[in-house]
Amino acid sequence: MTQAISSGLEKAQKALNGGSSGSGKKIDQLASVTKDVHDDSHRITSDFGTKQTNTDDWLRVVTEDKIGPSLLEDAFGREKVHRFDHERIPERVVHARGAGAFGTFRLHESAEDVTSAGILTDTSRETPLFTRFSTVLGSRGSADTGNWDVVGNDIPVFFIQDAMKFPDVVHAAKPEPHNEVPQAQSAHKNFWDFSYLHPESTHMLMWTQSDRGIPRSYRMMQGFGVNTYTLINKKGERSFVKFHFTPDLGIHSFVWDEALKLGGQDPDFHRKDLYEAIDNGSFPKWQFGIQVIPESREDDFGKSSKSSEYETLDGRVLLSILRLYAAVKGSRLFW
Repeated sequence: MTQAISSGLEKAQKALNGGSSGSGKKIDQLASVTKDVHDDSHRITSDFGTKQTNTDDWLRVVTEDKIGPSLLEDAFGREKVHRFDHERIPERVVHARGAGAFGTFRLHESAEDVTSAGILTDTSRETPLFTRFSTVLGSRGSADTGNWDVVGNDIPVFFIQDAMKFPDVVHAAKPEPHNEVPQAQSAHKNFWDFSYLHPESTHMLMWTQSDRGIPRSYRMMQGFGVNTYTLINKKGERSFVKFHFTPDLGIHSFVWDEALKLGGQDPDFHRKDLYEAIDNGSFPKWQFGIQVIPESREDDFGKSSKSSEYETLDGRVLLSILRLYAAVKGSRLFW
């Protein structure tokens, strides 16, 4: 066995050196395209060689007192996100591990004063839907401790403020490149380097390190749209909104020791919990609400003495009910 290993290492070394002559052709070839990251003259470039000075901020409309929308004219921002979206096929780059179920969405109170969308104004309508729950970092084999698509997190804030940094925060949180560990965790140097270099992530870290960090069940997990969206009513008036999902079963979490034990004994715990609850007739429900700020009052938030009124869901906590009822079709769980 030892001789076989030695022989294999010799072959690998010869291949690296370009053959038995030891000429180092491969090393020379690599050296010609290797850059010293500590040399300020070697800046990161676009896919077609244009040197970049800033890969953290998307091109956007800005005035002295306001920050406007990001622009699609930023070819380098679009290139960065496009490359990120195509890194792994067929497995998703993030949210690869998940489980979902079919259900219904039923509106109880019309929001026609802020939107003209039928799903949020027609109280007689029952809308079929599909809901998927997932973890962020793990691969498809990790532990799990088309129409209108509403994406949400179980935490209302996020690590970054500019979308251009999304590939960077995900790459930082992925396993270390030299040994592919830890899986589905962020407790390593790459992630903490990113965190201390980006103070904006501090608020998110306070949430992830809190008791809310490890949900007890998909059925007991609160949902937040995280981003701010806009709704437009029939008069053309625009409102800024955030989406909230509140579980009827309440919000519950594991303590660290419980999560470690379950992750080792049953890496499919969350998927099985959702499946078995639906199979036994215990259909999970969420109250869906919107938090609204009229565009005409956007500057009042955080500046006016009345800003506290936005801390609630503008009287719409019971706007609608999201109910999951079917996890099986053809004896297969959808995910």
